[in-house]
Amino acid sequence: MAALNLRILLSGRLKRKQGLFPQKHYKIMNAQTILIIYLAVFSVYFIWERLLAGLNMRHIIARRNAPPRELEAHIEAETYARSVSYNLTHSRFALVSSTVSALFTLFMVLSGSLGNLEHWVQTLSLPASLSRILYIYAVSLLFSLLSFPFSIYSQFVIEARFGFNRMSPKLFLIDLAKGLLISLVLFTPLLFFLFWFMETSGSFWWVWAFFLVALFQIGLTLIYPSLIAPMFNKYRPLEEGSLKDHIVALSTQENFPIKGVFVMDGSKRSRHSNAYFTGLGKTKRIVLFDTLIEQLTEEQITAVLAHEIGHQKKRHIVIRMILSLGSMLMGMWLISLLLGYDPFFEAFGFRNPSTHAALIIFVFLSGPVTFFLQPLLSVWSRRHEHAADRYAVLAVGNSSDLEEALIALGKDNLSNLTPHPWYSFFHYSHPTLLERIAALKKL
Repeated sequence: MAALNLRILLSGRLKRKQGLFPQKHYKIMNAQTILIIYLAVFSVYFIWERLLAGLNMRHIIARRNAPPRELEAHIEAETYARSVSYNLTHSRFALVSSTVSALFTLFMVLSGSLGNLEHWVQTLSLPASLSRILYIYAVSLLFSLLSFPFSIYSQFVIEARFGFNRMSPKLFLIDLAKGLLISLVLFTPLLFFLFWFMETSGSFWWVWAFFLVALFQIGLTLIYPSLIAPMFNKYRPLEEGSLKDHIVALSTQENFPIKGVFVMDGSKRSRHSNAYFTGLGKTKRIVLFDTLIEQLTEEQITAVLAHEIGHQKKRHIVIRMILSLGSMLMGMWLISLLLGYDPFFEAFGFRNPSTHAALIIFVFLSGPVTFFLQPLLSVWSRRHEHAADRYAVLAVGNSSDLEEALIALGKDNLSNLTPHPWYSFFHYSHPTLLERIAALKKL
């Protein structure tokens, strides 16, 4: 079994298995063809991603001597040099870590390890429902263990080298333990009911499973601000003063009621800054990182929040949620097709079709496929960002506050100021800083 997939790839000889689920009437591809197509798509994804990364690094290096002309008056030469070094370091590190992850993925597929791990879980003689959940967790654990040393290096070497890390090893491990515990508590019942629907609800189980996961996602959004987030950070109401007056006045002016404005102690983990809205409906609240308050003026913070209100007012968040739910429904439907097609399971090293195997195969397939859809999603997201910028300018009455805020955030966070156009086209959900400044100056 250990080399089942390699034998399939090289010989093409298949043994027909009778799966747990009814076969479709069509037989388009055998396991060998499916595996070859997967490897071809994965290879194109792997090579193209590295070409983009290489172009981006060369683009940064070619412009490392001086900041863009539009930013020369705002960014000191020393800060720009640190930004170049920071982005090159992160890019090279990401290239190594993603290569290791890709090679491990190929190993899991070609060696038959997915099927071997399933067989090992089955030897434990656990109840079927628990066995399925344990298998999902076992695969997740393997990839988590692989990424663990890279997370440590990123946090305690790269981020520390550039003055961003403020997290202690103890806090890092505590966060890890909390995240693991919360995941077990939340996802174990979700997986139990998901597999139950898949096993008992007939041909249209995917519709019921979609509603289950959609309710879970919405529920998680509702409880996150008050139950989950406080497990990791402390939130205090923004004290009375001119900043709060600015924010309340903006909220009233834009007819955008909020439950409260809170300051999060982001500085205990990182010097990076952010601001965001969280929650739905009456649970909506504004969260400001304490580092953001240190870095921006009150007018700049107000402009940033006006941008976020723009996303809410223009229904960008709702649209993104609908798109996410639509993608999830499509994914559930595709999994239902997998369950009726034995060669897919054989191609990935499984002996027989099963609900948990279908879920894992879908995850393995979705990565490369999603990558090629990413440019479309990125273009759509960048349009939303420009629209929110325009809304913010109208809300605060000028473009300079938002422009200055974006420059300050880019400078303080050592953002990549000169990404390659192809790289940003594929990967950036936000327009580049120069693109946003140019658009703001036209308003």
